[in-house]
Amino acid sequence: MSRTAHIVRTTGETSVDVYVDLDGTDKVVDIATGVGFYDHMLHQLGKHGGFDLKIAVKGDLHIDAHHTMEDTAIALGQAFAAALGDKAGVVRFADASVPLDEVLARAVVDLSGRPYMVHEEPMDIAPMISTDYPTSMTRHILESFAYHARICLHVTVLRAANPGQKPDAHHVIEAQFKALARALKYATRIDGTEIPSTKGVL
Repeated sequence: MSRTAHIVRTTGETSVDVYVDLDGTDKVVDIATGVGFYDHMLHQLGKHGGFDLKIAVKGDLHIDAHHTMEDTAIALGQAFAAALGDKAGVVRFADASVPLDEVLARAVVDLSGRPYMVHEEPMDIAPMISTDYPTSMTRHILESFAYHARICLHVTVLRAANPGQKPDAHHVIEAQFKALARALKYATRIDGTEIPSTKGVL
């Protein structure tokens, strides 16, 4: 059975078009949100998750990047929820730890159907990456994605820098997205036919 979804979300602030194939075979990752660093992070999600992922966004970037990033995360979460369907046969639980040089991040996923998010990252990272990515948005992006994908998600930065050094915001955030990608890859794998819950539904 195909596990794909195509979500179009249009508001007075953005127009978002998302396609995802959880069992992607073409390894197509095509991201264009207008926010360079965000594109880079979403590319990590598709590449390291093994998903075919296409995202095209037109947003009110003349104001700032908030609406573009938020609405993209919402539509992406909705696409994952739709592609997962009734979740019959999925592994459901997974975790992944990913190093990026001095940074170590861990993501833990439960495709529970109950949205929840716990996020821990250093408070002292730089406030901006480039000119359009506020680092404070990372938590909101993950939160918006988890809520609309209807998953429980814990993302923790276990180490951010060598002693006496200031954290590199780029590495801190990229490690989180890579860890999320790998955890989602494992959690969404098909490993049977039953819905993995004593309730019989997720």
